[in-house]
Parts: sequence; structure tokens; C-alpha cells
Amino acid sequence: MATRPHGRLPEHGQLPQPIFHEPIFSEAEPLPSPTGFETKHPNDDATYQAIEDLLTKDVVEIPASRIGDDQMFSLQAAYGSSHGPMVTEKIQGAGKIIFHAFGDSGASNVRKYSQELRVSDQVTMDCASSDDSNRPAFLYHLGDVVYDFGESQYYYDQFYDAFRNYPAPIFAIPGNHDSFVVPGTPAGKEPLTTFQRNFCSLHPVITPEAGSLHRTAMTQPGVYFTLDAPFVRIIGLFSNALEDPGVISNKEGKWPAVDDKQLKFLAAQLRLIKQQNFKGAVLLATHHPPYSYTPPEGKDGAGGNHSCSWAMLRQIDDICVQEGVYPHAFLSAHAHNYQRYTRTIEFGGRNIDVPFIVCGDGGHNVNPLVRAKKGEPAREPHPGSRVDYLESESAKIRAKELWLEKYDDINYGYLRIHVDEKELGIGFHQVGASTLAQSRYDMVTVNLDQHAMVSN
Repeated sequence: MATRPHGRLPEHGQLPQPIFHEPIFSEAEPLPSPTGFETKHPNDDATYQAIEDLLTKDVVEIPASRIGDDQMFSLQAAYGSSHGPMVTEKIQGAGKIIFHAFGDSGASNVRKYSQELRVSDQVTMDCASSDDSNRPAFLYHLGDVVYDFGESQYYYDQFYDAFRNYPAPIFAIPGNHDSFVVPGTPAGKEPLTTFQRNFCSLHPVITPEAGSLHRTAMTQPGVYFTLDAPFVRIIGLFSNALEDPGVISNKEGKWPAVDDKQLKFLAAQLRLIKQQNFKGAVLLATHHPPYSYTPPEGKDGAGGNHSCSWAMLRQIDDICVQEGVYPHAFLSAHAHNYQRYTRTIEFGGRNIDVPFIVCGDGGHNVNPLVRAKKGEPAREPHPGSRVDYLESESAKIRAKELWLEKYDDINYGYLRIHVDEKELGIGFHQVGASTLAQSRYDMVTVNLDQHAMVSN
């Protein structure tokens, strides 16, 4: 076992960034777990109080992708020219792909940090203990990589050191904590600038944020992009910087600082799927969830810390109807718990089942699904509850049924996703002091051709 290196390097500009011909994902030898933060993280309560009103108003501009709307970023390219062809050949030979996904991993204090390390070590152990045909090929981070405001100085502790031994690419879409700009932030220090330096680099470089570790920056084409891998395409959208709701465009005229480039991108990607007759799984990912549980009005308390993003879902639905393609599943985070919904809709002349999954318990916190409010004690729903009232009344696609199938608001956890030629399987694995390693709590399977849930 290697000894731990000294963590931080000097500030930006003091050392050159070496460019590598091939990406590096982990250390040459596994490093022991961190025992604490290299950079102390102060309490941000006073900052939150000062900017409370801005958290629901201050969106940010969406940086343009450096590739065309109808282009994709391949898993093969992410692995590099030497290893990429070999990796994709192994996946195709196995007849399936497996990968991890979760969001909200960044831990802003030492108590939370131990939980983030449990999750990161668990997915790392999954990679190490699986044979070639079952080894996860990558991790897809659903946003909020670094708390509280995506500051450069906390990337080492909350991302690079936490995932020091994860041996595969880590793709990411930014969350609100990776993008909200605190007033007074110096030019060039904006959180999205830091995010893009570490995830959207032109070359596989070791960034200043990585310190003495060797994971190179990801080379995603932008903060929104389509990952093209064997058996699956993941369309990731940036849902902006607000606490709520998620914002992907200014289609409804409320957010003039945000343009509609992501809607054009989404339309082009769905059109490409149809033109190419792509037979694999199509997943759509945003940080903010379209659905997040709240009890019926006037009973059983209040919802959790975050709400639904109906306008965002309406805009996505509109594009899906326009292009005649609907994703097989929707992945999101933001709410710090696990929730799985089934939305049954009529699309293309038939009924289809679409899992909507929230997995925002990757290490930062776990919050209850329901909170008490004056005169109403908190009563959590039964798994398998019908929740049609969570559907937007003005939705272009109206759910025939919406079910909260299962949830976990006690444990941290992650998704382990399996895709082959016929089926998409999404499992939620708990990570907690009382759960066994690789403890799967929930599983849903979707038939790709029929677009129907075959196991719940």
C-alpha cells in the first residue's frame, strides 16, 4: 500500500500543467483513505444567510459546447487512443456495459466527509472486486461535486482525494453548488470556470486542483453533452444554479440570462437517435429532479428540501414529442435521498413506462422525504404510492399514472446500472454503517424495445 502524498500544490499559475497523451484515472498503487481535510472548510452559514434571496433568482449563462449539437463524446475517446479501443471491445465482447451514477457527493465538513469516503470507497471496491465482464466502465456524476460553492481550493479534498483510487473515467454534469456565483467572486474564479477546467479540458492535464495526485482532467466537450458508449447513450443537461427549480432554457421567458442552446442540442441528439435507429438505452440526466416527493396539500406535513422542476420537464417533453423519441429512464440528484418513480405515458401510439430516479445521497447528506409543519406531523408515504398530483397540470405529456415505487431517506448510496442488447437495469446500493458492502436495496428493469418495465 502506498503512503499518502502531500496534498495541495501552489495556486494556479505557479506551476505548468503537463499535457499527457493518455488520460490517467488513479494512482499507480492504491492509497489509504484520507484522515481529514487538507484544506479546512469553514462554516458557510453566514454566506447562505446573506445570499438566501439570490439562491432562487441568480441563474448563470450556459457555456457553449465546443462540438456541434449533433455530435457526441465517446467512451472510447475518454479512455484515450491506446486503451479506448480495448475497453470498448471488452464491453462489446461481454455483451453488456455496467457503470455507476450518483450525485451530491461533496462533503463540506469532516462529519460528512466520512460518508463521502464510504461511498467513493464502495464504488472503487466494486471495480476492484468485479471480473472483466462485470467491472463498471465509468462513474457518471449527477452534479454537486464540490460544496458549498464549487471553490477551487476544495476540489482536492472533495473530489480528487475522495476518488483517488477509482480506476475509471468520472463524467459529470454541474449541479447548483458547482455553478452558483457568490457575489464578489473574482473574475476567473467562478465555479463553472473551475468545473470546466477539471471536467471539460481540451487535453488530459493534471490540474492545480488535483494537487499531488495523478488523475487527469476529463475532456468532456462542455457542461452539457451526450456520452456515447456501447449499448447506451446518456444525454446530460445543465440545470443551472438555483436551489429550485432546474432551468435549462428561457423558453418560458422567465430567465433572460439563459438561452435556448440546450433545447437545440437535445432536439439534435434525439433526432440523431431516430435517424440512426439506435437500439440501445437512452438515458437523460439533469442535476435537478423533475419529481421530488411532497405530500398531498393539507396533510402529512411538507416535502423535503427540494421540489419538482415542472417547467424543465415540460420543455424536455415538448422536444421528445417533436422528435418522436423518449428516454428509457431519467436520472437526477439534488434531493439528498433516493427516490424512484414510474411515469406511465402514452407516446408514439403506445403506453410506455419511464423510471425517474433521484440519487442525491452520494456523500454530502441524507435528508428526510417529508418534514413536519405546523399542525401536520410528518408522515412518510408507503412505497408503491400513486402520486399523480406531482404531475404538472400544464404538461404537454400527461402521465396516465405516476407512482412512487420506492425510496430511502436514511442511507447514502449509489446506482449500479447494467445495459445489454435487450434490457436496462438500474439498482440502488445502500452505503451506511449498518449495511453490507454491495447491499442492493432496489432494482428496476426496463425492456428496451417495448419501453416497458419488466421487473420492479
